[in-house]
Amino acid sequence: MKKVAIVGFGRFGKTLYRLIKDDFIVSVYDKKDPAEKIYNSEVIFYAVPISSFEKVIATHKRYFKKNHLLIDVLSVKLHPAKIFNKYLKGTPIQALLTHPMFGPDSTKDGFKGKPLIIDKFLSSDKIFHFWKEYFKDKGINVIEMSAKKHDKMAASSQGLTHFIGRLLDAYHLEKTSIDSLGAKKLVEIKEQTCNDSWQLFEDLEYYNPFTKQMRLRLDKAYDKLSNKLLPKRINHKFITYGIQGGRGSFNEEVLRRFNKKAGIKKYRIKYLYTSENVLKALHEGNIDIGQFAIHTSTGGIVNESINAMAKYKFKIIKEYSMKISHALMIKKNASLSDINTLMTHPQTLTQCKQTLSQKYPKLKQISGEKNLIDPSMVAKYLIFRKTT
Repeated sequence: MKKVAIVGFGRFGKTLYRLIKDDFIVSVYDKKDPAEKIYNSEVIFYAVPISSFEKVIATHKRYFKKNHLLIDVLSVKLHPAKIFNKYLKGTPIQALLTHPMFGPDSTKDGFKGKPLIIDKFLSSDKIFHFWKEYFKDKGINVIEMSAKKHDKMAASSQGLTHFIGRLLDAYHLEKTSIDSLGAKKLVEIKEQTCNDSWQLFEDLEYYNPFTKQMRLRLDKAYDKLSNKLLPKRINHKFITYGIQGGRGSFNEEVLRRFNKKAGIKKYRIKYLYTSENVLKALHEGNIDIGQFAIHTSTGGIVNESINAMAKYKFKIIKEYSMKISHALMIKKNASLSDINTLMTHPQTLTQCKQTLSQKYPKLKQISGEKNLIDPSMVAKYLIFRKTT
C-alpha cells in the first residue's frame, strides 16, 4: 500500500481522508505539524487554502524527493500549475492537478457519481493512469481537462454559484412559508455556499483569472435587465426632472432656461437639493432626467457631485452652462453686525473666496449637512425658522 499524506485537515481534507483511508496508509498534517514528517510519504495531497498554496510549496521544497508525487485539490487550476512549474522546474518530482468538485456536504451519502477534474500535467503516463483508474473505481466521474479550460468553465459555474450565494446572503434571503421550488433552491444555494469559508470564496474569485470577466458580465446583465423594468417615463403627459437645488436655485433657473430654448413646455420639477438625491432618484426610477452642477469656472470641480457620481451608473445626455452671481442674504430686520456665521454650499465658498476674505473676513464659513448643503434650502430656513 502506498503511503499518502494529506496536508491540510480542514473540511475538505477530512472529506479526502474519508475517500482514500481504506486504500492507502494515510497520514494527515496541519500547519502545526513538522513538515519533514510529511515527506516520508510517496504521495502528498495538498488540501490547503488557495492563497496559502505557494507559501506551503516554497516552505516544503527542501523536503521534496525524486520519488514524490504531488497532487493538489484546489478549486482553481492555473494557479497551482504556475506554482508547481515555479518550484519543480528541473526536478524529477511529478505533479498532478485535480479538482474534486464535491465536499463534505455533497458526499454525506457517498462519492458515487461525483465529478473530479484531472490534468496529467507533470506526471508520467503510468502515474496518471493509476490515479485516473483509482478515482473511477471509487465510483467518481473522472473528467480529463486542461487547467485553462477548467478555470474558464469553473468561473461560470462554481465561481458564479458562490458569487450568487454570497450575494443572496448579503441580501439577507431567508425561508418563508410561501416559498416556491425556485425560492427554496435559492435558499439552498445560499446555505451551501456560505457553509464554506469566506477565504475559499475570496480565493475562488481572486485566483481564477476568468472570474473577473464573469462578474463584469453578471453586472452588465443585471443593469440591462433592471433598466428594462424602469418606465420609459414616470408620467407620459410630461417629463419629470429632479434637480440639485430647491425653488429659486441656480439649477432651477438653468433648467427653465434650457427647456424654454428647447421648446419643452410639459415638465415637472422635483427639488432634490443634493446631487446624491438626484442620482438616487434616477437610479430608482423616480425621475426621468436628473440635473446637477459638476464644474464652475472659479471653483472648479463640484466635489459633492463627483462623490455622488462615483456611486451610480447613468448616462450624460446634455451639458450646458450659465453665468451666475451670488448674493449675501440675512433675515429681514436683522443687522449685518449681528451676524457671525455664513452658511452655504462649499462650492459657493470656493467661488466667492476672494470677495468673502476681503469684505467679510470675520464671518465664520460653514456648509450645511444633507439638504442644508443647498443654498436655497438655507434661504428657506432663514425665512421660516425662528433660529438659524
